[in-house]
Amino acid sequence: MNVPVDATIPFHADAYTATEGEFAGWTTWKRDSFESVSGPFWHKVEADGRVNCAFRVEAKHLNGMRNVHGGCYMTFADYCLFALASRELRGPGITVSFACEFLDAAKLGELIECDGEMTRIGGSLIFLRGMLRSGERRLFSFSGTIKRVKKKDRPAV
Repeated sequence: MNVPVDATIPFHADAYTATEGEFAGWTTWKRDSFESVSGPFWHKVEADGRVNCAFRVEAKHLNGMRNVHGGCYMTFADYCLFALASRELRGPGITVSFACEFLDAAKLGELIECDGEMTRIGGSLIFLRGMLRSGERRLFSFSGTIKRVKKKDRPAV
């Protein structure tokens, strides 16, 4: 499935919520062409405020050994950073640091989910960490820092 991308939409109006299929009720963003082509990646905010992120492994996510490509894990984890921070971020941001460990391989058809948290929220920086899993199997751990971007710092479109 390809999620439509419109580079002209404002930052706050870029959400797409699925209305059918496995991810009905889950949301993705349309602002990032790379994520839209790489994914689709999805997130959902639970009633308790916890953010869940997930994607289903497709053939396009695999490397030559038929495992999920490491770059796919990294791209999804970066998506997760922003989903996990979204309630605090409330606007644009950039990834200023990212660290990760590859723990296990995932295969075609598996559901990859993310458990994560904000570990510190500062004035301009938000620190996070997370774990990608397939069922109970840990696949990939990561941590990262997002910098809030002020309107004057954003490039003109």
